[in-house]
Amino acid sequence: MKVLYVYPKSDTLINRHVTLLTEGLRMSVEISTAEQVGAIRKILREQQPDIIHCHGCPSVSVARTILSALRKGSRLVLTLHGQLEPWAVDSKRNVANAIWQKEFIARAYSVILLGRLERTNFAELGWNSRTEEIHNAVTTNTISRQDMCSATFAVYQKVMDSNTLALMDETTLHMLCTVIKVGIMGERRWATVLPSGHVDWRHILLYAEHENIRNYADYGISLLGYSVPAIDTSHVPAYFPDGYTQPSPIREKIGDYQGKETEYLLKMIAQIRHQPILLHLIELTRELYRDTIDDSRLAEALEEKGLTAFTRSLMQVLGEQTGLDEGYMPLPAVDDRLTNQIRKQLTNHLKI
Repeated sequence: MKVLYVYPKSDTLINRHVTLLTEGLRMSVEISTAEQVGAIRKILREQQPDIIHCHGCPSVSVARTILSALRKGSRLVLTLHGQLEPWAVDSKRNVANAIWQKEFIARAYSVILLGRLERTNFAELGWNSRTEEIHNAVTTNTISRQDMCSATFAVYQKVMDSNTLALMDETTLHMLCTVIKVGIMGERRWATVLPSGHVDWRHILLYAEHENIRNYADYGISLLGYSVPAIDTSHVPAYFPDGYTQPSPIREKIGDYQGKETEYLLKMIAQIRHQPILLHLIELTRELYRDTIDDSRLAEALEEKGLTAFTRSLMQVLGEQTGLDEGYMPLPAVDDRLTNQIRKQLTNHLKI
């Protein structure tokens, strides 16, 4: 794990705090430090840190540099060091600063607050709900240096265990699609067994947990005969975007199947148009493999409901995400702007 500390080195208390972290985490984390924009850009370019840990409220130019790095994959952690406390804010500059500070702070995976009062005051701003309280061993004896470092590392791990889809390389993404396909079909013959040496199984299992498809992933992995780490993903802490709730089966949205296949598929597709999530795509894929489907009747019903264009785009995504075979698609797949919109919604479901 690579972490870049951005902080004002002229601030004595922050400097001492960062020094304690650097010394305490040196065996677990590869740490770099920077203050000015030029040095930050150099480290971002050469080292591509996983996490940027910003201490204090940075200048506009530093904040913009960090935001640019977030678009390239780095993740932001903030420790405010009391710089947004009511008595620390310059009221004359408050309105102007608040505009960019709010945007910057909202992008953080986690905001570390150094005490209960700071946490209470920050919560009143409503800028970011993903907060952790870790006391500062420089200024209080309520926490040891070792415990402060351990708690900070736990935040880093929690950050890296969040939205793991965005962290997957091509090999891991390919394996994810493979285990989903086999988990749906219940037979390994539907996929080629891939080498698993460079697959990040932790990323796959955590993503499956957060999308509530762990049962499909586990079944596919078992059928393919892979040996994977034993991770109780339900107890691994992670951060989520505001408004996130773990996906529930589509029947909880549209009701149980009542024996009318076409009607039920229409309801499923309409629900997915409202909110595309991977679990519902998997459930739709399973339904489409049924031998009882009347494709002609379904195509007519989709046209009547104005769902033809969406369904064609959705079939393209199902082919990519769940491995739905072309012969089981009720309409020809199309790759267009609507298809990209569905892809984006799926990708952004866990994005912070």
